[in-house]
Amino acid sequence: MPTETKTPDQIPEQPRSHPMPKPGSPAGDPVTRLRPVSIVVLTAGGPLAPVVVNGLAARLAGPGRTLTVIEEEPEAKSEIIRRRARKLGWWTALGQAACGILQRLLASGRQARIAAILGTYGLDASPPAALAVHRVASVNSDACRALLRSLAPSVVAVYGTRIIKPATLDAVPAPFVNYHAGINPKYRGQHPGYWALASGDAENAGVTIHLVDAGVDTGSVLYQARVVFSPEDTIATYQHVQAAHALPLFARAIEDALASRLAPRTVALPSRQWFPPTIWDYLRNGVVRGVW
Repeated sequence: MPTETKTPDQIPEQPRSHPMPKPGSPAGDPVTRLRPVSIVVLTAGGPLAPVVVNGLAARLAGPGRTLTVIEEEPEAKSEIIRRRARKLGWWTALGQAACGILQRLLASGRQARIAAILGTYGLDASPPAALAVHRVASVNSDACRALLRSLAPSVVAVYGTRIIKPATLDAVPAPFVNYHAGINPKYRGQHPGYWALASGDAENAGVTIHLVDAGVDTGSVLYQARVVFSPEDTIATYQHVQAAHALPLFARAIEDALASRLAPRTVALPSRQWFPPTIWDYLRNGVVRGVW
């Protein structure tokens, strides 16, 4: 859930799965289905969010369907650092912040590779022009829950948000489906593609589409795919390549939800949550393993 702006440092104690649509719900009632099918995308913005939103819109648009975006405000960096410090310690939290600063300083040198990825895979990074975009402070705010209820979606697609609390998951009787840029449950959390490569586990670098529960990328898996990167790719570009491979699966899962044919499954892999690398982890993995 979670360049991912989700903050998996907020981990509820007992994850629970969100229920499937039931007869009598907006997705299952025959009378309600006569209305246009509503698809909502929850996102936190950022450079990859338009790629995901535009990719879904291109695959899911059609007569009798509406696709609406709800975009939450980014969480303050200072609050993220304080929360990580409470969980991981100040030394680690500050090292992660330093790595983030380094990535921003190096960003201009990565633009040519990002442009090449967008062109190769036909990805559209421009702001969505034809979609309604509603902005809220948080996906866990009362305003977001009220907006979800008013839109009455048959399915909610999720990309890059904060951890979604049960009150939001329960706001509408629809499945929440998330795109995660890693292979669950082995690489939950942040920068999973990077960590798979840095761990010498390239065969488990990939993408997962899964149902959302109250945990950190712990919901049942719908689709997965492994991804092979170019030697040119780095932590700044892995997720662009992953998005290209994930979008067809993401759209397929949403179509499955609309057709009431979701088939969640459990994957037999060890489970671990990952966090952004510290600057010393990043430099060591780059020098020793060639993983930048």
